[in-house]
Amino acid sequence: MSRVELRQLLDLLGSSQAHARSPSVEAAYARIAELSQQIPPADRAAIVRDPGLRLRSARLVALLASSEYDVAEAAVDRASLTTEEWQDLIPAISPAARRALRQRSDLAPEVLRRLNDAGAYDRGLPPGPAAMPSAEPRPVPVATPEAPIAGLPPVLAPKTEPDPGTIGALVRRIEAYRQARQLAAPIALDGSADAPRLPLGEDQASALQNRPAQFDFATGPTGSITWADNAVAAMVVGVTPFSTGALAAAFKQRRSIAAQSVELGGGAAIAGKWHLDAAPRFAPHTGGFLGYTGRMRRVVADAAAMVLARDSEADRIRQLLHELRTPVNAIQGFAEVIQQQLFGPTPHEYRALAANIASDAARMLAAFEELERLARLDSGAQDLDPGQVDFIATLRSVASQLDERIAQRKVAFTIPNSLPTTPIGLTESDAELLGWRLLATLGGAAMPGETLKVGLRPAADGSASTVLAIDLPASLRDKPAETVLHAAVGAVPQALAAGMFGVGFALRLARAELRAAGGELKLEQGRLLLQLPDLTRPDAGHSAQRSA
Repeated sequence: MSRVELRQLLDLLGSSQAHARSPSVEAAYARIAELSQQIPPADRAAIVRDPGLRLRSARLVALLASSEYDVAEAAVDRASLTTEEWQDLIPAISPAARRALRQRSDLAPEVLRRLNDAGAYDRGLPPGPAAMPSAEPRPVPVATPEAPIAGLPPVLAPKTEPDPGTIGALVRRIEAYRQARQLAAPIALDGSADAPRLPLGEDQASALQNRPAQFDFATGPTGSITWADNAVAAMVVGVTPFSTGALAAAFKQRRSIAAQSVELGGGAAIAGKWHLDAAPRFAPHTGGFLGYTGRMRRVVADAAAMVLARDSEADRIRQLLHELRTPVNAIQGFAEVIQQQLFGPTPHEYRALAANIASDAARMLAAFEELERLARLDSGAQDLDPGQVDFIATLRSVASQLDERIAQRKVAFTIPNSLPTTPIGLTESDAELLGWRLLATLGGAAMPGETLKVGLRPAADGSASTVLAIDLPASLRDKPAETVLHAAVGAVPQALAAGMFGVGFALRLARAELRAAGGELKLEQGRLLLQLPDLTRPDAGHSAQRSA
């Protein structure tokens, strides 16, 4: 009976509109989720492949495409969607579903282009029975030029994408994207459209902001790339850069290659013109040709285009925040008029409400300032003014100001008097903002009774840089660094907050400030490590900066 019920629900929902909403529709989707736990994947795939089943709802296809490989393959094979619906759906479905979708021969050119833009990591054979989805993803072995996988040729294993979350979240993501397309200009998921992402730590960062300036690679004997740096491996493995012109001749003769031009296609992160340097590899004993190892460097003209795209992204964020500030400023102004009784006597209750509104508006405007500051610092559109200030003295001053707030919970910072003067290349105001952001964030996340120590330590790389170490509170100490830096608002309880967007945002903003001044911020071994900026900063065109 469960199989009959599933067949009927799929037929009913498959012929409905993706945006249909009602209690009965939501109950039907919930029931499908329950039945999917009871019916084996092979049986569900057979139901989906039933010739009489209508599958015209993008929402239902999204749900099925996120299931086991057999079900996902059957869903994308049987689905009857419009070109626009396929384009909207492709970025959200799993690599396995995209791999199955490639097998269809009736896809429009626009859909094929969207598949290609999604990357090369969904190309390859479907997973075997032992590799079917499980509760936890298994690590995939990756071959390198030095250590190929035993028994296999040196080919990089395909990567898997992280689970995007629940089915409801996936459907909401697809529908929000479609509504944005209908209400405004089309939004490109690669970050190239006129809808910038605010720097709130989302997993889907703009591809334009993460385009690499160079990457290392290795090929097999046929000339196809079999290994590359992790940042680009999924997009370039399988590409053959030696296929035309002088590169093909050099490859055939096994000659070294220096600064040869090559143009790569694909996603926005790698598309464009590159300079290629490579040398042949031969087996130590037999002398057999193994392929090439080399490096690709983005050409100067394309690097300039990257800077322009980065600056354009920052400009769009500033424009968005400007449009948000306008109504908030107006609300704040009217609230202050009421609070100060500028137009006549006002009841005390209304004045109290107006004071709260003015306070909330001020906090929102401060949050907008932080968002813009992080966007400008991350994009390189803003630099911090050079200066000189004793950072240890600044931290002592900030800690004394915090004492009144955190002493109630018996939280304290210990800054030994024996610490030497630590001059850094920041202005006094920037140093105070940085110190307040760090100590208020860590002190607010500390548990009652915690004492956080502040100290100095030598740099791990043996350089003369000064490294400041601050103990992390227990609520952050055992979490991975990336989890802490991208913690959502409210993910970490805070009795005192340095901003509206939580611990992760505050620490990322502090990191961006340090990097802009020539320093760095890391989380290691239960401590927050600050490599403090030197008094003299290298110029942007310095050779050390270019090679970084």
